[in-house]
Amino acid sequence: MPLGDAAVLVEFSETLDLAVNARIQQLAAAVRLRQPAWIRDVVPALGGLALHFDAERLAPGLLPFAAAEQLVKECLSRRLPDLEKLSRTLEVPVCYEGEEFAPDLAEVAERCKLKVEDVVKRHCASPHRVLMVGFAPGHPYIGGLDPRLSVPRRTTPRPIVTAGSVAIANTQSVVYPWTISGGWSVIGRSPLRFFDPQRDPPAVFAPGDRVSFVAIGRTEYDRLARDAARDAGREQRP
Repeated sequence: MPLGDAAVLVEFSETLDLAVNARIQQLAAAVRLRQPAWIRDVVPALGGLALHFDAERLAPGLLPFAAAEQLVKECLSRRLPDLEKLSRTLEVPVCYEGEEFAPDLAEVAERCKLKVEDVVKRHCASPHRVLMVGFAPGHPYIGGLDPRLSVPRRTTPRPIVTAGSVAIANTQSVVYPWTISGGWSVIGRSPLRFFDPQRDPPAVFAPGDRVSFVAIGRTEYDRLARDAARDAGREQRP
């Protein structure tokens, strides 16, 4: 379907399905590998794929929406790229300790009828994957949350969620790359910087990435935070 006058949305599912999302990631990779000159960007989402195009670079007489449909059909008719070979594995250190970093952890444990340490173990043990990036620059929606940790969004969102916070809701986790408002249950915080306009690329997470959460203590958090601040300072020097 048209998405404005310079993009088309190819929708596969209106509900979250991890198998469908994996197929979308494969399709996105297939389009990128073909490198059509008229495609400006490929943006996978939870249940669909947006193709941003430059109509002026299309062959004369070829309509952009017809070209997009043809491109998708051609990609799907062939063997799609192996997502496991294309994906990176990212380790995200998380401090799950204290009210400052994990204000909702005890409540999540109570809702799930688990001990706090069991919530942490389950969150770190689950195989996670980035389903899409959106809402804010570099903001990942990460699937694969242990079903025992499924909790609804908070009734009242927090006006301020600190950058680096790790939160959960329903079947997903998120890592906040910015200090913004948010309605998910915050269960920890990472000392890493997940978005930096001075880096290339500026965002750490990309759709399809595998994510492994690793529990750390406050001392290790402080050390990694100092390292991240020092590295950011180097990148900003002329």
